[in-house]
Amino acid sequence: MSGPAPAAASSLAAGVRWRVGAWLPPLGLSIVVLALWEVVLFELDVRSFLLPRPSVILGQLVALWPTTLAKGVAFTGSEALAGLAVGVPLGTLAGLGTARWAFARETVVPLAIGASTVPIIAFAPITLNWFGPESPLPRIIIVALMVFFPVLVNTIRGLTEVDHDALELMDSYAASNVQTLTKVRIPNALPYWFTALRIAATLSVIGAVVGEFFGGPLYSLGIYITNQTGISDYPKAWAAILLACALGIAFYSVAAVAERIVLPWRAAREAGR
Repeated sequence: MSGPAPAAASSLAAGVRWRVGAWLPPLGLSIVVLALWEVVLFELDVRSFLLPRPSVILGQLVALWPTTLAKGVAFTGSEALAGLAVGVPLGTLAGLGTARWAFARETVVPLAIGASTVPIIAFAPITLNWFGPESPLPRIIIVALMVFFPVLVNTIRGLTEVDHDALELMDSYAASNVQTLTKVRIPNALPYWFTALRIAATLSVIGAVVGEFFGGPLYSLGIYITNQTGISDYPKAWAAILLACALGIAFYSVAAVAERIVLPWRAAREAGR
């Protein structure tokens, strides 16, 4: 007779197999691409000022990490994190307020979609003029604006695209608006919200790095990439680009782990598929 312990062990094993199976294809493809990149450039004797080999980039990363790149990752990462800390709560609160009334949704959502299409390159110089190139506030504002709109739109979608039968059931129980919000609408909105959070996690790094192209400390990743490409030292620039990519992946991974903790049933359903 099987008990709860074997069932739990079987479920855990299935979850581990699903995670390994999900990561193996992209990991294998990445290894193949890097190997081809290394071999092809070596055989064709392509110079580093055109496109450096992965081994050369890795060497520069190791050499520069203690002196420059570690400080740049910390600075750029703090800007991205601060922008997330501002933009995500504001987008969530705005979505909660807007979803309550149909008129507000019809007015705000098109404006939010239109505002989200404004190029960051056009907005970055304005914020630099406001606060100065050395201040982190311009990049924080840029990141907050970039993550605000996807969080706002997805929060509204999650709160409004609710199963009509569930709403009718709450009405039959004479549930108040607050009870319907907490018991039905917010649980329905959480998957939408976490999808927006994963999008915002990567956008935050993009916004911080691109914002630094126009100003910031010399050790910040955006300025460092710009300066090194300006003197054609592409291995160092690629090392900083690689760290910016790693920072974005780290932010995304944290958001994905938080989603699995808060919504374990969704991860179990994906594993079952």
